[in-house]
Order: sequence, then C-alpha cells, then structure tokens
Amino acid sequence: MNNNREKVIVQTSIIGILANLFLAGFKAGVGLLSNSISITLDAVNNLTDALSSVITIVGTRLANRAPDREHPLGHGRIEYLTASVISLLVLYAGFTSLIESGKKILHPEEPSYSMISLVIIFVAVLVKFFLSRFVKRRGEKVNSQNLIASGEDAGNDAILSLSVFLSALFFRFTGISLEAYVGVVISFFILKAGWELLQETLSQILGARADSNLTKEIKETINAIPGVFGTYDLFLHNYGPDTYLASAHIEVADTMHAAELDALMRKIERKIYKNFHVIMAGISIYSRNTENKALLKLQQEIHDLVLSKEHVLQMHGFYVEEEKKRVHMDVVVDFEEKDRDGLIAGIQKELEEKFPGYQFLITQDLDISD
Repeated sequence: MNNNREKVIVQTSIIGILANLFLAGFKAGVGLLSNSISITLDAVNNLTDALSSVITIVGTRLANRAPDREHPLGHGRIEYLTASVISLLVLYAGFTSLIESGKKILHPEEPSYSMISLVIIFVAVLVKFFLSRFVKRRGEKVNSQNLIASGEDAGNDAILSLSVFLSALFFRFTGISLEAYVGVVISFFILKAGWELLQETLSQILGARADSNLTKEIKETINAIPGVFGTYDLFLHNYGPDTYLASAHIEVADTMHAAELDALMRKIERKIYKNFHVIMAGISIYSRNTENKALLKLQQEIHDLVLSKEHVLQMHGFYVEEEKKRVHMDVVVDFEEKDRDGLIAGIQKELEEKFPGYQFLITQDLDISD
C-alpha cells in the first residue's frame, strides 16, 4: 500500500465523517422535535457511518505499517479485520433500530412535521446521494473495500432518507403515520448491508477466489513471452489490498536447458511485477514433448477423451516418458462434481483400456483461477 493510497482513503473518510456528523445532528434535532422515530433512526444510522469512517482511518494507518520480522509481507490484512468490525457495528445499529421501531408499532405516537424539517430531510437525501458517488468512485480508484462499502452504504442511506421524506409528505397530506413501519424497513436495509459486508470481508480473510480479470491478464502476459506454451495452476495469495504473492506452472519445450529456464523465469518475474505489482514467489515447470509427432497425436486423442467428461474443465501438464510408457497429466475438475476421486478413477480406467501398455499418472487439480 503506497502513501498516496493511504492519503486518498484518509481524506475521503474525513469528508464522510464530517458529512455524516452534519446530517446526524440535523436529523436528530428534527426527529426529536417532530417526534419521528424514522428520522431519529436515520440520524443514528449517520452516526454509525461516521464511526465506520473513523475505523477505516485507523485500519488504514495500521495496515500501512512497514513489514517487520513477525510480518514480513506487511500488515495489509488489517483492513479486512477493520471492515469486519465495521460490519458488526452496522448489524448492531440495524438490530437496535428494529427493536425501537417495533416498540413504536406497539405503542404509536403521532409525529408532527414542519416545512423546515421536510426541507432538511430532502437536503439529506441529496447530500447522501452525492457522497455515495464520491466515496465509491474514490474507493474503486485506490482498491479500498472499506471505501467502496461506505459508498454503497451511503447510496442505501439516500434511498432510506428518501423513504422517510415520502412518508413525512404522506402524513402531511393524509394524516396517516407510516413512521414505525418505515423504521422497520430502514432496519432491514441496515441489517442487509451489514451482513453483506461481513460476508465479503470474511471471504477475503478465508481466502477468496482471485479476481478473474487479474488472473486472466497475468496468464495472457506470461503466455505472450517466447518459450512459454501455457500457464496453469496460478495461485494468488492475498496479504491485503494490492499485495499479492503468486505461483504458477508454465509449460515449456522438453529440450530447454537449465540456463534457458533460469533466464525465462527471471523474465517472467520482472514482467509480472512491473505490470501488476505481483511477486512471482514460485514458477514450476511442465515439460512438453516436442520431437515425437506420434506423442503429439496421442496427446490430442487423450485430451479429447478427457475433456468429453462432464465437470472436467481442463487438462494440462501432459508429458510422456517414452521408455517407461508413463503418461503424466493434470486434470482440473469443477467444484460441482461431488465425486472427484471417482471421476478421475473412471477416466484412468478408460484411458488404460483404450491405450493398453501405458501407465497413466493423473493429478487432480482444483479450479483455483479462471
């Protein structure tokens, strides 16, 4: 994480804090004066958003600490932990709002809206709408999940504030109060936002699937380097936003020497780091038979048979030890396949029957990247 990224996150969060405190103060005043539960809950929601921005700043500062002996890859994952704390705060606010709204349904109190209070609510809708667009755009620019989540939350708040405004207008013209029921709707929106944020951050901590666009671009970049026939088994290990270590298999000709392989791997490492700021921590080799045309024909036949099976996504790492008649290959199996071992065993049996005399050594691969 560079200093410019930290600066953008902190500045944006400060703007969010000031805007939410401003809105919370006005809404709380209007809510108390008009005896409106929905406006008061909306003010509480703004205070929660302000606290979330404070936690974002603290988390960003901690995550930006330099690597040390205990954490040689830095402290970037702290951002995921702070995002989890934010999601728990949002869930707490949602449950509290739901309880208070339920009390108002059981024991209703008639609100009283002035024209000034309606204007304040409408201004709050506009502020939240523009704040949402601003925060989310800056979050996407610097790849900050906390800012993106805050921007989406602000967008939800704009919709909720609009619902409060419309319910207030409805009461002014009809005398029918929807206050408590709007409060229940607001509560469920808050709970939904908190739950989705918690799921996303926990997924990152557990080890979420790498972004498909990033893995595709990395593979295409490696495959474009002369001497590489294919890139497979690309692992991206995430240590915080924009901090990745990667490993991969590359397929090369069986005639390459160690010095040529060394030069090729160093070239790949430099190019991937330059283009994507991803550290290639390990590059393994698949050897391709290039001099025996009969083996190339055998590979195509086996490839067609293996790929004809349901839930088989890819076959790679194919190599034949000619003297021992051993065939090595990796088979990528879809996660939808419930009996992966049985599928591989069935493929091996069918290959041995169709190509007698050969021994098939099949490695089962997971679908780890697109």
